[in-house]
Amino acid sequence: MNLNLKNPIVFFDLETTGTSIVHDKIVEISYLKIWPNGKEESKTLRINPEMPIPQEASDVHHITDEDVANCPTFKQVAKQLSQEIEGCDLAGFNSNRFDIPLLAEEFLRAEIDIDLKRRKFVDVQTIFHKKEQRTLSAAYQFYCDKELVGAHGAEADTKATYEVLKAQLDRYSDLPNDVEFLSNYSSFNKNVDFAGRFIYDENGCEVINFGKYKGRKLTDILKNDPGYYGWMMQGDFTLDTKRVLTQIKLREGALS
Repeated sequence: MNLNLKNPIVFFDLETTGTSIVHDKIVEISYLKIWPNGKEESKTLRINPEMPIPQEASDVHHITDEDVANCPTFKQVAKQLSQEIEGCDLAGFNSNRFDIPLLAEEFLRAEIDIDLKRRKFVDVQTIFHKKEQRTLSAAYQFYCDKELVGAHGAEADTKATYEVLKAQLDRYSDLPNDVEFLSNYSSFNKNVDFAGRFIYDENGCEVINFGKYKGRKLTDILKNDPGYYGWMMQGDFTLDTKRVLTQIKLREGALS
């Protein structure tokens, strides 16, 4: 089944130095851009993360320090990459919880102002877990009846994710071929920031999604706990989370 698209959609996958959105960096990004007319464009870039790649990460994706020593940094490719995904919806496998937050963080580190909030995000893993409870390799075998060769390579994972989504639409008649529906269906929470530290409640209010104030309205905590803003700004949180927090505090007129 071909995707029913109103906007181009970019399937992408990241290989990284680790699993921390705050501290880790991209070492490879691969994307497959699908246009509403069915045209496909793909690209894979190796990135110098400007930090050592831990051996445990190299064991997974087989990318070493030597492999990226002469590659561009993310900052060097960020502007071009932002232009290439401008106006596109985004899709991936576990992308809502990891790839999109980390990509947003890398853009902020590179001082590229890209508004991802206007995009729709389709997480193929979430659809799979809601339907079958498996991994990408198993999903590829299950839906496409193929063995995933090159798993944990960004390019192979990106193409497999695209094929899995199309096969999911073929298999499940209750899944409309509509990116907006798929975006909502593949989201567990309505995140305010990409890391999900703040989420929207049923009334559209921002609430805290971690720690001792979990479930409390963020605006109430900012008013009643003067030290909370400073604690978060100095803490081990993503740049995106801190930016969103500051925007809300400014909106409420409570920034001192």
